[in-house]
Amino acid sequence: MLELGECYLALEWIERGALDGAGEEELGRGLAELHLAGAPWFGDPDGAGSTGFGSLQLPNDPAYSWPQFYAANRLQPLAAIAIERGVISTRCAEAVARICEGIEQLCGPAEAPARLHGDLWGGNVLADRRGRPWLIDPAAYGGHREVDLAMLALFGGLSDRCLGAYRERSPLAEGWQERVALYQLAPLLVHAALFGSSYGAAAERAALRYGA
Repeated sequence: MLELGECYLALEWIERGALDGAGEEELGRGLAELHLAGAPWFGDPDGAGSTGFGSLQLPNDPAYSWPQFYAANRLQPLAAIAIERGVISTRCAEAVARICEGIEQLCGPAEAPARLHGDLWGGNVLADRRGRPWLIDPAAYGGHREVDLAMLALFGGLSDRCLGAYRERSPLAEGWQERVALYQLAPLLVHAALFGSSYGAAAERAALRYGA
């Protein structure tokens, strides 16, 4: 029995299974619908606050420019944390700084803020016994929709059928393939800060691609 002032979160129980082909397509369409729901600006929909990734807290201050938000609220603070913890090289940090200087040219065509899951790696996509997808553990904010797709691809959850269904419902802007590693850079820096320099090497490769 709950005591006064206590609270709890009740979630539907999912009997675990594996995504089938139809489930992969449903994931793509559903993710497109989530993104199309939109957000009032880039960052926290309530206009303030931060978001957590394990022990990391990243600023979510609202912005009307996606390139500025990605540089100031993701790449710069993550690189600072990672260099302080000794998990990325000075070369990597300098490449990230150069990316932030030229971020307006790297982020592609301007898009309205999408409603992001925000922590969309494969482990946060569950499948039930019917092969249907369920998303868990969001770190939601207003952002660029390519971020969710890039992270899902990084950690093994974006199949061709899923991506095809997504693009059928919500076509991607020209050049999106060239921006995948740019948007994988932030989660790689997160993982370097949390789990060590093996991810730092991958972050450096991504950073040097855009900030050499």
